[in-house]
Order: sequence, then C-alpha cells, then structure tokens
Amino acid sequence: MVSFQPTEEQQLIRRTIASFAREQIRPAARNADETGQIPDALVQQAWDLGLVHSTIPEAFGGAGETPSAVTGALVCEELGWGDLSIALHILAPRLVTHPVIALGTAEQKQQVLPSYVGGIFSAGTAAVMEPRFGFDINELATVATRQDRDFVLNGTKGFVPLAAESQHVLAYARSEDGLNAFIVPQGTPGLIVTGREKNMGLKALATYEMTLENCRVPASAQLIGNLSPILNRSRVALASLAVGVARAAFEYARDYAKERRAFGTAIAQKQAIAFMLAEMAIEIDAARLLTWEAAWKIDAGQDTPVGLLSSATREACLAKNYAANMVLKVTDNAVQVLGGHGYIRDHPVELWLRNGRGFATFEGLAIT
Repeated sequence: MVSFQPTEEQQLIRRTIASFAREQIRPAARNADETGQIPDALVQQAWDLGLVHSTIPEAFGGAGETPSAVTGALVCEELGWGDLSIALHILAPRLVTHPVIALGTAEQKQQVLPSYVGGIFSAGTAAVMEPRFGFDINELATVATRQDRDFVLNGTKGFVPLAAESQHVLAYARSEDGLNAFIVPQGTPGLIVTGREKNMGLKALATYEMTLENCRVPASAQLIGNLSPILNRSRVALASLAVGVARAAFEYARDYAKERRAFGTAIAQKQAIAFMLAEMAIEIDAARLLTWEAAWKIDAGQDTPVGLLSSATREACLAKNYAANMVLKVTDNAVQVLGGHGYIRDHPVELWLRNGRGFATFEGLAIT
C-alpha cells in the first residue's frame, strides 16, 4: 500500500532543504538568471549538504545511504521551489554517480565515485538529449559501434549541463543491443564541447552542445544492466522539480492576489481569480501525488510488466508528462493573475514561466 506520509528522517531532510532553498537559493535566483552565473559559494553550500556524496558507498568515501526515489522527490521539489537553474546545477553530479552506483562494476565505481566525495563541489553530467526534432530516448541518433575491445561513439548531444567543467560525462547511445550508457572522462579524444547554449529559460544553468566524433572508449566504460530504473528516477526528479516551480508560482500569485486591490476589494475575492487559483492548487497536488506514487513504486521495486512497461515505468512516465503540462499551465496562470505586472521582471513569475516551458522537452537533466 502506498504511504503518503514521509518518515521522520525524510521530513527532516525536506525541512533542511526547504530552509536552504528559502534562505539561500531564492534570494540568488533573479541575479543568477540575469547574469547567467551561479555563485560558487552557493553551490559549495549545497554541496556541503551532502546531496551527492551521501549515497556514495562508504568504501569509496561516501556516507553509504541507500538512494531513495521518494526522498529524492522531496528534495527536488524544494530545490525547484528555490530556483530550477540552481537546482539542476547542484544536482548535476548525480547524473553520473547514481547510475554508476546502481549499475557500475567495482572497477567503474573505483574509477568514478571517489571524484565526488571531496570537500569541494565536483561537476559531473550526462549527455542524453539530442538537438533534433522528434527526440526519443529509446531511438537515439547517437550510436555506439563495437570495434575489437572498444566502442566508438558518434553523435551530437544538446542541453548537456556543466559539460565544460565535468570530470565525467555519462553518454547515452544506441548500440546493436539497444540503449546503453558509457562513462567518458573529460579530455577523451573525440569528446568535443562547443559553446554554451542560449536558452529561453534556465539562463543561469550552463548547458552545452557536445559532439562525439569517433570518440573511442574501452568496453569497460559501458554500464551493464537495465537502464529503465535510471530513466524512471530521472522522470520522477523532473516531475518533482516541476511541482516545485509550479508551487513557487502559485504561492506568489496567491499572495499577490490577496494584497492587490481593485475597486475596493482584493482581487483574490474576484470569482475568476479565485477559481483560477483553486485550479492551480488542485493541479499541483495532483502532480505531486502522481510523482510520489511513481517514486514509491521505484523504491518498492515494482518492475512487474504492465503491457510493455513495468509498473514503475508507467507511473514515472505519467507523472512526468502530467507535471510538464501542469507546470506550464500554473506558471502561465500566475502571470495572468498579476496582469501587466506578471510580464515585467520586477516579479519572478515570468522567470518561472520561462523555466516551466522547458519541461515538455527536458529529458535526463536530473535524477533522484
């Protein structure tokens, strides 16, 4: 049976991250969006919270906690409430560490994980998305061709966070046996990181286009195993981040509507505004519950096929798709509640709308 009551430990973690998001992330969000830079001190503060190295096994210098999708969902929502760009920057190293923890060999873990347990933020990333129409994670254009004891990777990736500074890139590619992921250390010949992308949203997050041009890696760089649980955790993370962004927009619009007066009464008392706010709240709660159910099924190991999908995969896909639609609707409504004020940068709702618009295309940018 699904439990919607977080444990005492999970509630403590959530309160800690919520406090950090409220006191440190939110005040820095606007300037980061304007300048395109996230303060190093802020990133270091987040690193000190242990969001990355807490789940790395003790044998490799981490705390050895078992990764929980439910706990990750709670964390992602609070970070998303603070700011999406900063959240994705902070969480980027998990795009490497979590898959290696789950599927890596002892040799791969020794190669990768010690790099992410030090006292200073260490960047890592994954190259999943491709800059083409009709992108589908299960039908990648990036290919991995077996040559003797190596794999040769060819393809173009887009929206790769922190690609220029990451120690490792987990590159997703299609081989003759389906979807695979390969550990590619920075500096590998054929791994080419081009200029920073200019995006409508996520202006504070450094994302890059990356080319794999006859990039040769040993067969030992391939993660062996089913990648579906990894992708499901990514879908849950993105859904949770969307809930956080939507919640931030709703709360701001609600408070504004209570204070803004027109014809002698607060606009929150106008039926059109009140109904809009009520619908926003309902949509946020619905998306959150879908996301928590998917996370719970992941933690419960519910991989029993339902048609062509496992139960966890089905719920994770539903949660991500619903949350992507929800966050766009809620952030757009928040702009409407503020009227003309919603369109100017004196208020953050336009930032949340720009960021929220991207969830329909995001894939593999975060992981619980």
